[in-house]
Amino acid sequence: MRKFLHYASIALLTAVSVIAARADIPAGYYNSLNGKKDAELKTAAFNVIRNFTSVSSYSNLPSYFRHTDVRPNTTYWWDMYSDMDVDIFIQFGTYMNREHSFPKSWWGSTNSTATNYKAYTDLNHLYPGEAKANQAKSNYPLGEVRTASKFDNGVTKVGAPMEGQGGGAAFVFEPDDEYKGDFARTYFYMVTCYQDYKWATSYMYMLQQNTYPTLNAWSTRMLLKWAAEDPVSDKERMRNEAVYSIQNNRNPFIDFPDLAEYIWGDKVGETFYVSSSDIPPAGKAILLAPVADTAVDFGQVAIGSTGKASLFVRSENFRNPITMIIFGGDKAMFDISTSAIPASLSNREDGYWLDISYKPTDLGTHESKLQLVADDLDSAPPVVTLRGECLEKPVLSACTALDPSDITSDEYSANWSTPDGEVVDYWIITRTRYVNGSQNTEEVLAEGSPWTITGFNESDYESYSVQSVRLGERSPMSNVVFVRHAGITGVELDDPLSVTGFAGMMRFDCARPQTNCRVYDITGRQVMHIGRIDRDMDVEMPLGIYFVITDQHGTPIKVTIR
Repeated sequence: MRKFLHYASIALLTAVSVIAARADIPAGYYNSLNGKKDAELKTAAFNVIRNFTSVSSYSNLPSYFRHTDVRPNTTYWWDMYSDMDVDIFIQFGTYMNREHSFPKSWWGSTNSTATNYKAYTDLNHLYPGEAKANQAKSNYPLGEVRTASKFDNGVTKVGAPMEGQGGGAAFVFEPDDEYKGDFARTYFYMVTCYQDYKWATSYMYMLQQNTYPTLNAWSTRMLLKWAAEDPVSDKERMRNEAVYSIQNNRNPFIDFPDLAEYIWGDKVGETFYVSSSDIPPAGKAILLAPVADTAVDFGQVAIGSTGKASLFVRSENFRNPITMIIFGGDKAMFDISTSAIPASLSNREDGYWLDISYKPTDLGTHESKLQLVADDLDSAPPVVTLRGECLEKPVLSACTALDPSDITSDEYSANWSTPDGEVVDYWIITRTRYVNGSQNTEEVLAEGSPWTITGFNESDYESYSVQSVRLGERSPMSNVVFVRHAGITGVELDDPLSVTGFAGMMRFDCARPQTNCRVYDITGRQVMHIGRIDRDMDVEMPLGIYFVITDQHGTPIKVTIR
């Protein structure tokens, strides 16, 4: 029996944009795949799908999910991770997560300035997922579970893999039979769209560092089997269309279910052809992107801030430039980087990225239209909707970082609390690792507390602090919490050391000399290094809160200089 979680007062289905009905694949979209096979075919698919219009932000993903992942004629998320029906009006973080079906840790950075950030918000592999199932899935590879020792909710299983699977991982994630083909085709898309990425060496369970075949042997066999046993469903087709209307790229393994066989399976060595009805006459001018009724949704933007997005424009056989004009009542709030795109740029295989900005000057919702006009078009020029909502700039209070929990040799749970009543889109955990006298800091995006931190090394030291984020605005940094090694065996006990704060100085007291003393401020920044510490040694320090560790005393000592 399906579980229900919703607001009793909500009955209106009109608040949701239902998944659109299937539309035809745009003429010429896959033309470059014709006559290709094996690695060349995979690269041709890569060039077709890799350039797309990114969604406005990670925090706005739930608003896109309302177009892609709502069960028809309901207000419940279409969740492939559990049998719980969660109402779409419940805020993400408590019951639902923005789930990367292809784990984000496999390719690295979640920093919006990084070159490999684009996959982080690609709707083709992002799904709404029940929080407990998402946390249990962690970053384990797909596989068939021999023993569901870690998690089993009747839909999602996590446990030890069947013989010959897992690629060395202790645990694998197995979806329900109903969705195994969905996940297989999602993974085919990811290793094709991002075949140029360098994968994290610690998560090579299913992958190889190459553009072809990218998948390793055991995962290829399993995914092809899943795709054959669970054919493309209407759910996948409709979702593919919905994602295409947002991002302007498609999953070719949904459009052509046998394409994977040509790249990895029984049809390797055979030449692939798109249906002749999809191939336009040679030399015909075609605007491949954007399509009619495309919308660029900036989501919610704080007043005084600027929302940014990019629209992918791609043509074939154009001889004249594409001109653009913004019209509509709120046109003053939107701006484009250029008013004309030369045909030499729009005809390129990788197309042209048009930068669009939304800078609202008053509160409320705003909408305008962007029309693309070209002499080469023999049909009505496409019109793109530009929309956004302006809210007051939020004022956020600092979170309180709490002691970590569930510490193991390779992971732990970060914990924190947020002031009551504050609306938060997500949280940023600033994680600092201290290794051999140096420090490495990274930011981890989290849906809620607790949040599992992986890649922990019991022989190193690390700390974390937390910020909440709303409309792109960050709260002040929380306090810093150090990760302690309680409960881990094989770690030597600290030598006795005490540090006392006085006015303008700190005093060290130790039974024997301590070496390599590091002093960090509350942000985790190292502010002092002392090669040797002896008993009753005094060191001048400015006012503030500090943390002290040495080679002999790895547990951080908090010191306040008043």
